[in-house]
Amino acid sequence: MLTAVYKSSKKADTYLYIEKRDDFSKIPEALMDMFGLPKYVMMFDLSKREKLGFADIVLVKEKLSEDGFYLQIPPPEENLLDQFKAHNGVESD
Repeated sequence: MLTAVYKSSKKADTYLYIEKRDDFSKIPEALMDMFGLPKYVMMFDLSKREKLGFADIVLVKEKLSEDGFYLQIPPPEENLLDQFKAHNGVESD
């Protein structure tokens, strides 16, 4: 299962996995508008991998099979002030 990976030109740490290099025909127009100009990163055989960096490989394979693409977005940033308050027993507003 060859997979091409593209980086978003508009959203930091956002990647798009697709089945064929430069074939964005299965990507919704609204998603492409949000994603911006795709910057090619790499192509690899997903079937020869056991895991991926931040993405769940099972979910990536499932989404590629069902939708023809997988969008990897960064995890939400942690609120350090809330963590500090929780650690010190202070309730947040």
